[in-house]
Amino acid sequence: MPQASGMGYAPCDQGLPLRRVLIVDDHPLFSQGLAELITQAMLATSVDLADSVDEALEVLSRPNYVDLVLLDVSLQGETGFMLLPRIAARELPIPAVVISSSEDEPTVRAARAAGARGFLPKSAGRAALAGMFRTISRGGEYFPGCARSPDQAMALTPRQLEVLSLLAQGFPNKRICQSLGLTEHTVKTHLKAIFTHLGVHNRTECVSQARQMGWI
Repeated sequence: MPQASGMGYAPCDQGLPLRRVLIVDDHPLFSQGLAELITQAMLATSVDLADSVDEALEVLSRPNYVDLVLLDVSLQGETGFMLLPRIAARELPIPAVVISSSEDEPTVRAARAAGARGFLPKSAGRAALAGMFRTISRGGEYFPGCARSPDQAMALTPRQLEVLSLLAQGFPNKRICQSLGLTEHTVKTHLKAIFTHLGVHNRTECVSQARQMGWI
């Protein structure tokens, strides 16, 4: 892959944890808190902070490897979207995900149109953050209702969707068995397939991720 202007880059299709993430946000409490959460959850090994487009470009010009940029849309009187074409102009294959307190559809559409790889509202929880990192690390896109990576393109089966719906209602395995007339082994097999499909490890993450994707 090309590299320009000496800027560090690396393809993001590498799994977790990412090596380095750059947060571009001019609210220190938010950016520092997010950085802590990312490292504590082992989503990335290192996190850099920038509070403007110019500072972000300066960070990206260093001889390091940034796997993901988390970008606020409102930065000290300028729009964060200005960073996206400047990254693209330097032929940097670095995915950027917009993080915003504005969750309206026009903002999401604008993020996609500007070249962002994903969109995450600032009101999102830990499970959504982890789901976004997993999806982006696999080379996918993460937008509301469409948080799928390439290996998640095939939809769940109708029976798996039924199991997922009951799971979201808080049904334990035995009640799912009774409701659908399935054996416990079959239900566990469906749950394992659903977890693998969504890239999650437990029931709580599964339901949260499925809701983010608009499946339930």
